[in-house]
Amino acid sequence: MRPLPSRRRKSCGISLGLFALCMAAVSCLQSQGVSLYIPQSAINATVEEDILLSVDYTCHGVPTIEWKYTSNWGAQKIVEWKPGTQANISQSHKDRICTFDNGSIQLFSVGVRDSGYYVITVTEHPWSSQSGTIVLHVSEILYEDLHFVAVFLAFLAAVAAMLISLVWVCNKCAYKFQRKRRHKLKESTTEEIELQDVEC
Repeated sequence: MRPLPSRRRKSCGISLGLFALCMAAVSCLQSQGVSLYIPQSAINATVEEDILLSVDYTCHGVPTIEWKYTSNWGAQKIVEWKPGTQANISQSHKDRICTFDNGSIQLFSVGVRDSGYYVITVTEHPWSSQSGTIVLHVSEILYEDLHFVAVFLAFLAAVAAMLISLVWVCNKCAYKFQRKRRHKLKESTTEEIELQDVEC
């Protein structure tokens, strides 16, 4: 009955050895994992502006960098590349995007439809990857409102000028009418005086 404890000790020793080996492998993978840094997680822009979605990563190998775009209009992969190689850019963003080896991308001439969530995934191995998100909000420059205000002010100025001109014309007409009336009254009074003198 004494051999049984020695078997238990051996199997327990093997289990502890495997556990220690697994822990060492996990810590080794973690030390060689990907870290991702996003300095600005929300960006506000106006239409036709060029925007830099800035990120930075660290890893020991050459990772695969992928950017996806999600908004009310749907989700799509916009670009994927490995540093030092040609980027695979989607048709919707051809000639509108520039990639950098640190994982950043630049969008040229953004529009309102570019507003949304931009998700970057940096993958070194299938078990070692890191993701981050940048929110982009693109707003229109309110030229239409400014144009409307300018037209409305010009209309008010034109109406004011017309009213001033009309008042000036009316004033002149009233002055002439009063002069004619006074002249007629003068003539009528002088005629009456002459008639009275003749009668006398």
